[in-house]
Amino acid sequence: MAGPAAPGSVIVPDWHESAQGKEYLACILRKSRRRVFGLLERPVLPPPVAIDTASYKIFVSGKSGVGKTALVAKLAGLEVPVVHHETTGIQTTVVFWPAKLQASDRVVMFRFEFWDCGESALKKFEHMLPVSGQACKENADAFLFLFSFTDRASFEDLPGQLARVAGEAPGVVRMVIGSKFDQYVHTDVPERDLAAFRQAWPLPLLRVKSVPGRRLADGRTLDGRAGLADVAHVLNGLAEQLWHQDQVAAGLLPAPEACPGPGVVGS
Repeated sequence: MAGPAAPGSVIVPDWHESAQGKEYLACILRKSRRRVFGLLERPVLPPPVAIDTASYKIFVSGKSGVGKTALVAKLAGLEVPVVHHETTGIQTTVVFWPAKLQASDRVVMFRFEFWDCGESALKKFEHMLPVSGQACKENADAFLFLFSFTDRASFEDLPGQLARVAGEAPGVVRMVIGSKFDQYVHTDVPERDLAAFRQAWPLPLLRVKSVPGRRLADGRTLDGRAGLADVAHVLNGLAEQLWHQDQVAAGLLPAPEACPGPGVVGS
């Protein structure tokens, strides 16, 4: 895979907070609540602001209990489970996110289809996980590798997962997300270890919190706009890496040096 795009080099980072950005965000909100989209549904925009849609499949990877289901719920504006239960099967969740491109000022609607599988499901339906190189290229555009700041073993498990995907699916975007960052005071993963990991694997590494989303005045309903603000850095990061990868693959951008593997210090 090509080297990752620098943050803010492809997507305008704070565009969603502008007046124009809020106009586009209105199509994924119903009043102040997030809209939930099925696999065949899409946001409806007024004709003057109609835009192209770029669709991607994203596989969420990580040990049981690191917060894969919670992350997808936060990205979709859904309630985050309070108690951990292993995902019983394969769940797909569609998230739409409008973003503005730096180079052209063009707005693109990104459609992310997240696949979240429980460990028991992967063992039972191993054929559903795109493990071979060709299957990964055909079915998955990106892998999100999760670890928990409160679970050292989940962090130590990352290099093995990354090495496997790097060898089997070199064209797939890879991003790393540390969950439960709000519990950083109790972290099992100190900053020096993150720095060493970045040298070995110069990939985008983002942090997310596990606290429940903010509520509207009724105290029960999730605040859709506040929830989007909390996860905008993740959605922008995904959009940035995927769009950049597509531009490189299409020959519209020069291919940078490939990401080094473990033990190789990035520049």
